[in-house]
Amino acid sequence: MSLLTPDPGLVFWMLLSFGIVFLVLAKYGFPVIVKIVDERKAFIDRSLEAAKEANERLAGIKEESERILDRTRKEEIRILKDANEMRNKIIGQAREEATIEAARLMAEAKAAIQKEKETAVRDIRNQLTARSIDMAEKILRRNLENRVAQREWVDKLIEEAQKN
Repeated sequence: MSLLTPDPGLVFWMLLSFGIVFLVLAKYGFPVIVKIVDERKAFIDRSLEAAKEANERLAGIKEESERILDRTRKEEIRILKDANEMRNKIIGQAREEATIEAARLMAEAKAAIQKEKETAVRDIRNQLTARSIDMAEKILRRNLENRVAQREWVDKLIEEAQKN
């Protein structure tokens, strides 16, 4: 017999053994293999779905983080604006208080100057009155004989008063 021409008995037994192995595998092996392949397919499908959901969640988280950053920036701008307004308000109040204080101090200074002026005028009047009385007393004490001598005496007293 040659290698290329098979024996009909061998072919029969090979077909019979192949059929038995096929039936055993079909009954017991293929369902297990199909079940494992289906489980693996289901696991891959679940994994793909979970990855898809994770990507969607990641996109949602990214959008949410951008919204939060945007809100944070807006809040920061609002806070800075409020702080700037508060600073301007405080500066305005300080200026107003400084203006009021300066006006009060100026009024007090004017009042003190007016009081000093009145005191000085009173002192000058008192001194002038005292000098006038002194001059009149000196004039009356001196018994002058003529009018020319009286005139010279009065001029002399006025010059003395001006020097003092």
